[in-house]
Amino acid sequence: MRILVLSDVHGNLEALEAVLADAGSWDALWFLGDLVGYGPDPVACIDRLQVLAAVALAGNHDWGVLGRIPLHTFNPAARRVLEWTREQLPPRQVEYLMGLPPQTEREGLTLTHGSPRAPIWEYILDPYTAWENIQALPTRIGLFGHTHVAVAYHAPDREKPRLHILEPRYDEPIDLASGWWLLNPGSVGQPRDGDPRAAYAILDLEAMTWTFRRVPYPIAETQAKMRRLGFPSFLIERLAYGE
Repeated sequence: MRILVLSDVHGNLEALEAVLADAGSWDALWFLGDLVGYGPDPVACIDRLQVLAAVALAGNHDWGVLGRIPLHTFNPAARRVLEWTREQLPPRQVEYLMGLPPQTEREGLTLTHGSPRAPIWEYILDPYTAWENIQALPTRIGLFGHTHVAVAYHAPDREKPRLHILEPRYDEPIDLASGWWLLNPGSVGQPRDGDPRAAYAILDLEAMTWTFRRVPYPIAETQAKMRRLGFPSFLIERLAYGE
């Protein structure tokens, strides 16, 4: 069973379509949260993922647009786009977002947006936080998003505090057969690891492998839409740098 794993689309339709075109055939799509926020096409992105995703989670920006998180907790640029996004979503899409959980289990894996112990807000950005969340995993393998950085954390033994950090080697499968894992596919719509290409991953449940993937998309088209809508320049320019 070949799973297409996506996270953090953030209303970037051009990036999403590039990923779907690049991914090849797959048996199921798992989405790890944040359909909206930052980007200019929230309605189109929700419509696309709602049809395709076998599993979809809510992220902090999704909760922000729903009012489940106060908007003052977001930075001013993010808050401005979330306020705009609220005005764009039809009731059917609000209802869809309302029904998305922040965490679930599928095929013996834990899927979460932020982290296993704090699904909406916690960022796993360092070895200590990764180790603490490996301890909290109810399954041997966990998938997460939220950080916009593709990475794999591997603990050979949960009884010994030893952690391997695997930075992406694209198109090279990682063997998941042993140990405990936390895996982040990176962000489709707004990468923050210095690489502006859309990020995603392929999970092969039969071979038990994880493969990081990257694909370019027409960033200038997304930026042009954002400029026409008067979005903050900071959000527009960062797409070109992957920051």
